Parts: sequence; C-alpha cells; structure tokens
Amino acid sequence: MERLRHIVQLIFAFVANCRLYITPSNPIYKGPLKHVCFPGLNCYSCPATPWACPLGALQSAFAGLKKNLSMGKLNMGLYVLGSLGVVASLIGRMPCGWFCPFGLLQDLLFKIRLPKIRLWRPLSWGRYIALFILVIALPIFFTDKFGFGETWFCKYLCPAGTLEAGVPLLIMSPELRSAVGTLFLSKFTIMIFFLIWSMVTVRPFCRTLCPLGLILGFFNRVSWLRLNFNRKICVDCHACELICPTDVFFATGRDDINSTKCIRCFRCYALCPGGAVTIEFSSIMKGQVEDIEGCHCNQEQG
Repeated sequence: MERLRHIVQLIFAFVANCRLYITPSNPIYKGPLKHVCFPGLNCYSCPATPWACPLGALQSAFAGLKKNLSMGKLNMGLYVLGSLGVVASLIGRMPCGWFCPFGLLQDLLFKIRLPKIRLWRPLSWGRYIALFILVIALPIFFTDKFGFGETWFCKYLCPAGTLEAGVPLLIMSPELRSAVGTLFLSKFTIMIFFLIWSMVTVRPFCRTLCPLGLILGFFNRVSWLRLNFNRKICVDCHACELICPTDVFFATGRDDINSTKCIRCFRCYALCPGGAVTIEFSSIMKGQVEDIEGCHCNQEQG
C-alpha cells in the first residue's frame, strides 16, 4: 500500500507540474486550465503548473467579496467551494496523502536518517488559526480604499508558494532580483524552516498550518470513503499508533479514526494484524445494498 501511495504521489506531482515549455517571456501559464483547481497545495504562480491552487483561489474570492457585494455581485468563489466539496465528500482528506506535491516533498525529506521528533499535539490548532484568520477573516474584512483584500496566507506565509513560484521566478527573471525585499526573505526563511523541520518530524506543515488539509479533513467523518475501527477484534498491539504519520490515536480512544488529522494514507489498514481497521463506503450506499439484498431474499422466500 505504501509503495502504491508513493507511485500515485509521483504521478500527481507530475500532473500538477506538467507544463514543460517555459520561457522567461511567458513564465506563468494563463490558459483555460487556470480555472481548474488542482486537488492539492500547488501554487498558481508556479511556472510548471497549468492549474490553479484551491486555497489561493478561495482567498482571492474572499479578498474581492466586499467589492463585489458593493457592486451587487454575489461572487463568493462558489466554484472553488464546490470543487473542494465534491472531492472532499467523496474521499475526505485523501488528496493530502496521495495527491499533494508539497506533502510528497515532506514525506521524502522525512526519510533522511536523522533523529526524529514527535509533533507537540497543541500545535495542530495552528491550522484553525490559519484557516479562519489568514484565509477567511483578514481577506474579507481588511481591505484597501478600493474594497479589495489581500491573499494573506499566500502572500505572507505559504512555503509551498515560495518554493514552487518565488524561487523559480527569481531564477528565471534576473530583473526581479533587485525587487527582493523583507517580505520574500521572511517567506524564504519560513520555507527553509519547514523543510528542515520535515527532516525530523512527519509533515509538520500539513499538521500545523495547512488550511487546505483542514478543509478537506472536515469531511473525513461524512465522506463516501471512510475508515472503520472494530474495537472488539483489536489485538491491542498499537501498531497503528506507531506507524500513523499524523498521530491519530484511535486504538486508545484518544482520537476518532476519521479525525480531521487523518490523511488517508491507509497505513493502519495495511499493517493491522488483527484486521480491526477496514475501508468502508458511506452508510447511504451500504443501506441501498442491504435493501436490494433484502428484496432478493424476500423474493426467494416468496
């Protein structure tokens, strides 16, 4: 399962950054595919990507919300929310574990042989601060004299954007280097910090600050694809706690197996010796199957 996941991660990393023809005169693709959000954290301004970032698109919609409302336009980024909702309602936070290029980079860095440090659990609350303050509140309520807000998370924090867009654009366009200031240097420092942290802690950015992962994680308990834990057949080996990359401690009852922290890597499912962890589909689909089976039984008895 883990090998399959890494293969899928590599495939989607290429899909996310499949623009091969890049020139200094046309560094950023602006074609029709830019209206389609890639299901993972992948910067809109990355020279190699033809897609949009759902998190960036969502912030842009919120940043223009006050201005649009003043002009009588109800533009709330519903297409972004809709695309996120469709993906999340089907597979929950699975894109974080299988599709996200920045998640793959963190996974690879963690393979470096260094002493490892577990994440301090309270740091996971940073995701809520990033989502509700940087992504939603500040872009909507802190606007300029024209009524437009800023994409605070992308502009001031996102390390994926710095790595995928900021650094390549500076390399490709020497004229931009003279404009480098405190903002870029601070973001570059944040990027280096998270890359180094990823060598000793599993996916620190995903677990402490990524708003996109939190949005997708909200659907984990209600998505079509879900995990199920049967406590009755658990052999109490705690293997799931040892191998879970995001410290979802469901065997001891500390967390729900479909916690917002779960990235659907399915390690617990693949390694559970007692078969207590299973992959299931929604109760609606399950109920329909049971009804059909019940009808067949009644027909046979009749």
